[in-house]
Amino acid sequence: MGFIPYNSRDLFFKDKFGSVSAGENIHFRLCMPRSFCCNKAILVIRRDDGAYEEREMQWAGMCGDDAEIWDIHTSIENEGLYWYHFDYCSSYGRSSVLQCDNGIGGFAGSQFARKDWQLTVTEKDFTTPDWLKGGIIYQIFPDRFYNSGEKKKNVPADRVMRDDWGNEPEWRPTPDGKVLNNDFFGGDLKGIQEKLPYLKSLGVNCIYLNPIFESHSNHRYDTADYGKIDPVLGTEKDFKNLCKEAKKQGVHIILDGVFSHTGDDSVYFNRKGRYDTLGAYNSPESPYYKWYKFTDYPDKYQSWWGFQTLPEVIEEGEEYRNFINGKGGIVEKWLKAGADGFRLDVADELPDIFIDELRERLKITKPDALLMGEVWEDATTKHSYGSRRRYLLGSQFDSVMNYPFANAILDFCRNGKAENFMKTVMQIVENYPKQCLDVMMNHIGTHDTERAITKITGESCEYRDRYWQSCHFLDDEKYAKGVKLLKCAVALQYTLPGVPSVYYGDEAGMQGYKDPFNRGCYPWGKENQELITFYRTLGEIRTENKVFSKGYFSPVSSMLGCVAFRRHDENGDIMVIVNRNEHSIKYGLPEFYHNAKTLYGDSVQNGEVFIDGCSFVILSL
Repeated sequence: MGFIPYNSRDLFFKDKFGSVSAGENIHFRLCMPRSFCCNKAILVIRRDDGAYEEREMQWAGMCGDDAEIWDIHTSIENEGLYWYHFDYCSSYGRSSVLQCDNGIGGFAGSQFARKDWQLTVTEKDFTTPDWLKGGIIYQIFPDRFYNSGEKKKNVPADRVMRDDWGNEPEWRPTPDGKVLNNDFFGGDLKGIQEKLPYLKSLGVNCIYLNPIFESHSNHRYDTADYGKIDPVLGTEKDFKNLCKEAKKQGVHIILDGVFSHTGDDSVYFNRKGRYDTLGAYNSPESPYYKWYKFTDYPDKYQSWWGFQTLPEVIEEGEEYRNFINGKGGIVEKWLKAGADGFRLDVADELPDIFIDELRERLKITKPDALLMGEVWEDATTKHSYGSRRRYLLGSQFDSVMNYPFANAILDFCRNGKAENFMKTVMQIVENYPKQCLDVMMNHIGTHDTERAITKITGESCEYRDRYWQSCHFLDDEKYAKGVKLLKCAVALQYTLPGVPSVYYGDEAGMQGYKDPFNRGCYPWGKENQELITFYRTLGEIRTENKVFSKGYFSPVSSMLGCVAFRRHDENGDIMVIVNRNEHSIKYGLPEFYHNAKTLYGDSVQNGEVFIDGCSFVILSL
């Protein structure tokens, strides 16, 4: 590309990689060709609201015979999202240095130099929970993980209780076109407690539970009562016992907070008259009437994505905010019962005031509790509610669901485009505050997406209906390939910055397209033992090497279907090399890695390491 005047990912040019905290000193350097006869250089900073500030740089000497350095020591005093570039003046006038790609700068007018650099500035002293760093999350869809066999009490008569564990969840609509989601396989909290030793064998130190509060669908995203455990799952006592036993084994429990809407069949709305309470649907005199936005009372009201079974709440409303976030409210109740945090469903639909107050209550109640948001895009640049969101600046989330990483990993394993993978990873590593990056939920599949192995090697389900999804599975050849590529995906998931999150059953080789086929019953007794052994091995590597807790990320190479990177700090130096190609390769290592120890894969010979097709190695100094 020629002369490089600036590179945001090179500590020579910017001595703090990625985000900074408010008031933290930053040293910027700009390298200008001597032939440009530069007589002035300026750091131009743009606030996210569009306001500009210019800060003059100083001449700082020569860089070789043909270039000169301009620099500035500066800071940004307030948290927020900022953008910057450099201007320079000469006898020819004023021009700019702009970002081309991958952090590298170029001179305005070139076909590549088109945009400013992003600078994320967090609040001073912003920290995230240390207990999750270096850990492993396990996500459980409670109805489908394990049925303890305990008799279910107080279960409403309109629920269909299945006795055929492992068979297909019901997906067919009723004659009037409704999908009821009212069949239950009976997974419960006591079942999760029974399986804690299994989860510990995988290295798990955090369980993320999909909704557990009383609801009348098997997914439980239509909350009926925030204050009660769903009777199919057990009781509040069962939940407390689960948290107590989990804590003994070093495992934390986080809950799904579904606070943008309730169910219409709930204590609060009571459209079906199931409850003795006076619901908002029953009377404007209801204590819950102000929670909802009616357009033509009582049958027309604002609902989540138009589903009338999910009436939206007014999250800005004082009554609702106090109910969830106030002293003695729902957040405090379940934290005191043993939960160690919340994942907030559809976080982009929750206004700032609601998230701010929830975080405040959470941290007052349990200072090391985790607050995680469901965000599908780059969480630092997300727009919703007509404004830029400030999710990761310090006063809201500790973590988000890392969909950019998930997409990068899965795309690489499907297509082998190494450059695209590294580009996405580096963008997130540069944009996200490191304290957040260390606790990112690095999933490759959730209750909202296809199973990982299906996503990697199965046919696309785009524009396919549920009938097609219900009867398509990987054949033996594709499944075998899927296992190999899933191992590559998991290797990336377990070694990139953040915390790997295993969606229950992925480690057992479960297949499935979208809801409800990605929510099958865990195949106890029919697991893919090869994969389970593999997950345990990766879990041991991650647990035994503390560099995965807070270690820095450095790219090594990304080309020709192969990616390599390092994780390094005072705790160690580890290199991961993933070969997506169908053929084996010999990878030539940097000289300082010629005596590396092998943690997974073949050993180093003569400065090279052999890597089978669709496989990987993990090396350690």
